[in-house]
Amino acid sequence: MSKKDELVIGIHAVNALIKRAPERFIELWLLKGRDDERLMPIINLARKYKMPVQLVNRKVLDDKAQGEQHQGVVARVTPGKTFTEADLDDIVAEAERRDQTPFFLILDGVTDPHNLGACLRNADAAGVQAIIVPKDNAARLTATVRKVAVGAAETVPLVQVTNLARTMKTLQQMGVWIIGTAGETDTSLYDVELKGPMALVMGAEGKGMRRLTREHCDQLVKLPMAGSVSSLNVSVATGICLFEIVRQRLN
Repeated sequence: MSKKDELVIGIHAVNALIKRAPERFIELWLLKGRDDERLMPIINLARKYKMPVQLVNRKVLDDKAQGEQHQGVVARVTPGKTFTEADLDDIVAEAERRDQTPFFLILDGVTDPHNLGACLRNADAAGVQAIIVPKDNAARLTATVRKVAVGAAETVPLVQVTNLARTMKTLQQMGVWIIGTAGETDTSLYDVELKGPMALVMGAEGKGMRRLTREHCDQLVKLPMAGSVSSLNVSVATGICLFEIVRQRLN
């Protein structure tokens, strides 16, 4: 496989990509003898777009999937679009064209691909228009991320930026209010208004946000914790915060 090609693994991830970008598919491997209801939509789409399909045994798929649970399907595809700072203006303009309130998720130092995949899934469900991450010390879009995201990696742009603090300042100049999550603040998430153009910042587990990122937030909030644990998994906390924003916007 070319170093530039990408693997997409799992039923939901492959199905979502076929629907959005069938032209990216180079090869599609399916488990020989499996034709149940979950796999049939992929088989039908592959036939529709005349994709090169190979029926292979489980060992071949296991090798192709490089240790990931493949659910009977693995694809090799051309690389997707990489979003950068330059794309943010277009993303904001597209939101305004659709009469949508700007809504972003910023992940500062989240390096676990499973957490990134889960955050993509949360973001898609909440209507987030883009996830913004630093180029360094952050998880990238991989086969694992795509599989965990169950299709959301194909719908939510992942914007990689060189300087996160500068990008936050750019968003603020666009009128976006930036809310950061930090355990040391006394302000609860549920005590602030979250209805306007908004970017939510989540830090890495354990370390939280970096100092410079924290300093560029307009406001810091925390989740009230009633038990003995001091924090939640970042993807769980992200889902709670995103849907509090959604709840307020619906009221």
